[in-house]
Amino acid sequence: MQIPCNDSAALSAVLIGVTENLGLTFTSSIMSEHPFSFARRLSTLDHLSNGRIGWNIVTSVSHNAAQNFGFDEIIPHDERYRRADEYMDVVYKLWEGSWDEGAVLGDRENGVYADASKIHRIYHSGERYRVLGPHLCSPSPQRTPVLYQAGASPVGQSFAARNAEGTFVLYPTIEGARKGIAATRAVAAAHGRRPEDLKFIQGFSFVVGSTEEEAWRKSEEIDKGVSYDGLAAHISRDMGIDLGMLDRDMPIEQANIEGLRGFISMFEASNPGKKVRVQDLAYALSYNSRIVGTPESIADQLEAWQDAGVDGINMICQYFPGSYRDFIEHVIPVLQKRGLAQREYAPGTLREKMFPGSGGRLNDRHPAARYRGAFKGGGEKSAGSTGVKWQTERA
Repeated sequence: MQIPCNDSAALSAVLIGVTENLGLTFTSSIMSEHPFSFARRLSTLDHLSNGRIGWNIVTSVSHNAAQNFGFDEIIPHDERYRRADEYMDVVYKLWEGSWDEGAVLGDRENGVYADASKIHRIYHSGERYRVLGPHLCSPSPQRTPVLYQAGASPVGQSFAARNAEGTFVLYPTIEGARKGIAATRAVAAAHGRRPEDLKFIQGFSFVVGSTEEEAWRKSEEIDKGVSYDGLAAHISRDMGIDLGMLDRDMPIEQANIEGLRGFISMFEASNPGKKVRVQDLAYALSYNSRIVGTPESIADQLEAWQDAGVDGINMICQYFPGSYRDFIEHVIPVLQKRGLAQREYAPGTLREKMFPGSGGRLNDRHPAARYRGAFKGGGEKSAGSTGVKWQTERA
């Protein structure tokens, strides 16, 4: 089910040592670690990997997760995103503003590592976090890691439009993707960003056959192995409610499901006029936008998704290791011939690989950019918060 689940940051550190080009992105909730220590963790990994780190920002959806970090129950949906807004504010100040450009001197002759006048406290005092600073790490190759997010509710969509560089989506249909991506890009534009600032990564699972008949036969065999009770137990964590206790035929609007609110909205929008039941939603999550067919027909369908605005694939395994093997051995060569998959690694940081020609740092349109230089010349308290008396004298 959802356990065992090892520390993905530690696993990333191990993978850094045995890879050279692979981007390493892991999921971490804003509920599970304080932003000050998390900012140091990400900067450290970005240094070690020479700029190959990304962060998938989540807010957690289960009561169990909340109760493991000091809460009685999961915080309501919109409040979690307000907390996420402040969390991002803190890490942006640390990553982008605490150390000025040129702060690191590396002057061995005179024994000076850094210019202390270019390293600043951030004096952040908000509703949920209080952080004096400065950031404990020198600027890493990307400063801010590549940012991903998967929110699909209106609040989550707005958060992604402001902050994300890559957004994980799970649209049930091509037309749903076209509309949803256009809507998110419009929100991003309202925040001063451009369409090309945000990549959309659609979750897909694939069933590959040498013929269409073989592929669909394999798909049917997979379906026979799906237990509704097991599926309900698996996804109940993200729903915030035990689906196994609900009537399968209950209309979804009566279920009062807190988690995955955005996915529910997408599913309903993609099935206009259909009375969506609890079991419909459960099975939709298990299919994960499944594409069934020959390598050529799968490539055709992926081109159609690309035309709708999808930039990349988040591949979801149907059966291990066969799902990956079939895709790599049979579908990737077809995609490469069509120019839809790379044949060699692009140089540079993860951000440069995702956005060729853009440089390794966040562009000036991103909200984090407003903290660059914001703390110079004693400007810490105006850029941070002044309503708190900070005791900063040396011990």
